[in-house]
Amino acid sequence: MGKSRTSFLLSAFERAHWPAAEGRAEVAFVGRSNVGKSSCLNTLVGGSSVARVSKTPGRTQSINFFEVPRRGGRLLLADLPGYGYAKVPRSVTNRWDRMVGEYLTERTNLVLVVILVDLRRDPTELDRKMIQWLEESGRVGLLVFTKADKIAKSKRLHRRALLCRGLGVPMEASLLFSSLQKIGREELWKRIDEAVLGLAEGDQD
Repeated sequence: MGKSRTSFLLSAFERAHWPAAEGRAEVAFVGRSNVGKSSCLNTLVGGSSVARVSKTPGRTQSINFFEVPRRGGRLLLADLPGYGYAKVPRSVTNRWDRMVGEYLTERTNLVLVVILVDLRRDPTELDRKMIQWLEESGRVGLLVFTKADKIAKSKRLHRRALLCRGLGVPMEASLLFSSLQKIGREELWKRIDEAVLGLAEGDQD
């Protein structure tokens, strides 16, 4: 899938800016600042600069929407602002909480929330709160451990199991990912397609 087929739609700073939901399933990507979220999106859609990779943690404070052709239809990808950067002012953090909370609660076409966690780092309290938030709201979540190439291949599965256990997430609700080595790219697309298919089947019931 070439980057020319993936289009940037808009940056939304409030609900009124969200693109129309009708007829398009949506997948959201969320994680702490510098977890590799933009790199993950670029790897997923096959482009190098579809999602802008910022060198300043906490800089992006909008929800960025992209449209991707997939399985004969149109899929929306939502890049949520990174959380947990200590130098971000409290006012910005509060605005992030309101905006993302409203989005995760009220976005009707949201079929999957991809939570990105650096495989090398211990999860933060914010990561745990995000997982709890999704469980309480009834959203489907997928834990994606980024930067898997930074850990020896022989140790990756053990590290994945350890983090899943600590977060209370079953192994089957997670996968390993590396933007550099393209680890997990096809598996992530498979999970996304399954979530979209589930929405389509639900609409037919």
